[in-house]
Amino acid sequence: MTPPIVQIRELSKLYRHGDIDVTALDRITLDILAGEFLALMGPSGSGKSTLLHIIAGIDRPTSGECLVQGTDVANLSETALAEWRNRNVGFVFQTFNLVPVLTAYENVELPLLLTSLSSRERRGHVEAALELVGLSDRMKHLPRQMSGGQEQRVAIARALVTDPTLIVADEPTGNLDAHSAADVMILLQRLNREMGKTVIMVTHDPRAAAYAQRTVHLEKGEMLNDSGQSSVVSHQ
Repeated sequence: MTPPIVQIRELSKLYRHGDIDVTALDRITLDILAGEFLALMGPSGSGKSTLLHIIAGIDRPTSGECLVQGTDVANLSETALAEWRNRNVGFVFQTFNLVPVLTAYENVELPLLLTSLSSRERRGHVEAALELVGLSDRMKHLPRQMSGGQEQRVAIARALVTDPTLIVADEPTGNLDAHSAADVMILLQRLNREMGKTVIMVTHDPRAAAYAQRTVHLEKGEMLNDSGQSSVVSHQ
């Protein structure tokens, strides 16, 4: 059998607040298979975003192990970690994190500027990513000239443009109306099903989580349960 793309063993994360240690994650053990669409759910402060950030190499655990494609990301140097993230992880955030003075094209191109691709090669990647999210006609628009749903689709195009192994999404529908949220979730589901991307999403919204194949619930830093196969919403 193919080993899981993410292997987490006895993972803990402590934060120091003055003289007090606050436990964000408490001995989490979890496997995520390649090509899965996993939702991490739980109340505010449950540790779900911390877990996502450790998987994505944004944060480091206090103890335990997090292997992604066999690489222990916590043991990489900052330089090696930055290179690893750029190659392997596409990020989608609640607040879009677009650069306001850059066009959609320029925002999507940003991760490619760290690669050795030529200008022509970068253009090919950017145009393909924007076409995939249905925004070829918004290529020259600034973020303020687009709706929230369009901004989030630009952010998804930026996450895709390097052809990463993992797409990690932290509350991707949190700032969107119901219609735009559904559009974004359908897009993430397509990327998972049609392109085989492994998607790991933090959400508090059960409507968003229903698009995932599997849901893991956390509370107070502990894993409460793992739903296995969820009721998947299918949109052709």
